[in-house]
Amino acid sequence: MMTFNVFHHPSSYRDPSVFIFEKEGTLYRQVNISFKEQFDHFIQSGCYKHLTERGLLVAHEQLHQNLTGDTNYYTTLKPEVVPFISYSYEWSFDMLKDAALLTLQLVKESLPFGIILKDATPYNIQWFRGRLTFIDTLSFEKYEERPWIAYRQFCETFLGPLLLMHYSKQSLQQLFLAWPDGIPLSITKSLLPKRSRFSIHTYLHIHLHGKISAKKQTAPAAPVIFSKEKFLRLISSLETLISSLKLPAQQGVWSDYYEEASSRKDYLEQKKKIISEWLDQLPGTVADLGANEGTFSMLAAAKDKQVIAADFDPWCINKLYNDIKATNQKNIQPLVLDLSNPSPANGVNNEERSSFTSRTNVDTLLALALIHHLAIGKNIPFEKIASMFSQLGKNLLIEFVPKEDEKVQLMLSQKKDIYDDYNEASFKSAFSRYFTVTESRQVPDSVRTLYRMSANK
Repeated sequence: MMTFNVFHHPSSYRDPSVFIFEKEGTLYRQVNISFKEQFDHFIQSGCYKHLTERGLLVAHEQLHQNLTGDTNYYTTLKPEVVPFISYSYEWSFDMLKDAALLTLQLVKESLPFGIILKDATPYNIQWFRGRLTFIDTLSFEKYEERPWIAYRQFCETFLGPLLLMHYSKQSLQQLFLAWPDGIPLSITKSLLPKRSRFSIHTYLHIHLHGKISAKKQTAPAAPVIFSKEKFLRLISSLETLISSLKLPAQQGVWSDYYEEASSRKDYLEQKKKIISEWLDQLPGTVADLGANEGTFSMLAAAKDKQVIAADFDPWCINKLYNDIKATNQKNIQPLVLDLSNPSPANGVNNEERSSFTSRTNVDTLLALALIHHLAIGKNIPFEKIASMFSQLGKNLLIEFVPKEDEKVQLMLSQKKDIYDDYNEASFKSAFSRYFTVTESRQVPDSVRTLYRMSANK
């Protein structure tokens, strides 16, 4: 019988042998008796120690305490806390590619211990301490000489989306919202160009795999012996294919923003100086909304802030992700996000995966050179923008860009000016319902004004 103060996590229902629960604000994982043999083998083989020491798997503390009162209980795990959960539909191309390669690396690293990965989904991987890390300790089980049980899942959740982006030369991470459990092989096959069949690896893992999977079985399939050598060749083939996939470098919508901004006298340096001073006075976590390629995210990270860097331009975020990798930056979480259509709550009962809004509660929001894109570019009223920001953070550093600014004039040259309320007085009035202005400064040699605000209690 479950105790009254234990809350089952709504995303943890697919595997009857384990589940996630929350007690007094702390997340735990319960291992049930049915998974005892598999779990003990994973620990005793040394595989768990090997993977955690290499930073490939989130570590846990094992508690010999039945916190749920469940009669199926075997043991309780208290995993390291991942500060922010993100999903594959919020990742850039190279982030998804690296997550796929991490999954295959885990398979190869586990095999010498007599262990195999039974799940192959991006939802088991998170950005943790500056790198992609596997978070599901209980996705490992004893290896048997049979076809990889997670092969199709890997091809549908990793390989298929990466191939579609590679061949189309477009960033298509939003496909995960349409097919959260992976794009069916039949659909991937139909969308790939005919020339993709000339890649032996693509033909094997998508076209032939899809053809075989589509066949109806008239009787239970006989057990298939699949040797370790064959299995490793399969993994090697997947690695070779995925490593070859690329999303050609393109100019995103705002890829040249900071290059252009830096040409306007010393506008960018003056803005950085003001924001730097304000960040020194504010605590903790930061969400940089409209982060572009991360100039101000890097500024906040240099002050030991934990930073979420979000932008709707996937090309900018992909560049930021690769810059983070190159510099070993540990405290920036890159995120592809459209604030006019942020990631929703989805899955079973709309509870399996949380919305961006419910996941984000930072100390400070940065909204720099952003308000005109939302208010004029997306036709979102100031009041709705202010309401959204009030749900995301406690403090707000925001830049107001007036109509006379050349960038706003450029936007208005391409559409009818129906924005009579787009002025500083209306901006301050709308935001005053949710925030209190504590300071404002005009950026020297510009018509733009920076505001520092705190959320109303």
